[in-house]
Amino acid sequence: MFKEFRDFAIKGNMVDLAIGVIIGAAFGAIVSSLVDDVFMPLIGLILGGIDFSNLFFVLSNPDNIAVPSLAVAQEAGIATLNIGLFINAVVKFTIVAFVLFMVVKGINSMKREAAAEPVAATPAPSKEEVLLTEIRDALRKK
Repeated sequence: MFKEFRDFAIKGNMVDLAIGVIIGAAFGAIVSSLVDDVFMPLIGLILGGIDFSNLFFVLSNPDNIAVPSLAVAQEAGIATLNIGLFINAVVKFTIVAFVLFMVVKGINSMKREAAAEPVAATPAPSKEEVLLTEIRDALRKK
């Protein structure tokens, strides 16, 4: 059983999958930082100084607590609709989807180029092969 598990875990596909997951997690962190630290502040600045990470609507506030930020609302246990966090998630998804689209497009174009390459012509048979073929055909006729 241990040998079967080892063979399964060491197979190329399993190792490739593990590497892909690790790279994907690192890529996700980069995209999160890009969206949260670069894109959304620029978009917020363009739209008049809106902080998307702090854009929310209070759904219920029975104690009428002042809610200046999302962090205060979450600490007080107030129900909120976090529109800004949703917008950040949509932007992150769009970036990841676009990058994956470009990767798949690149792979597909490389596959098409490989398929379009002419197949090497088989070399002409040597004189000996031609002679042997003629002898074989002559023997078949008799």
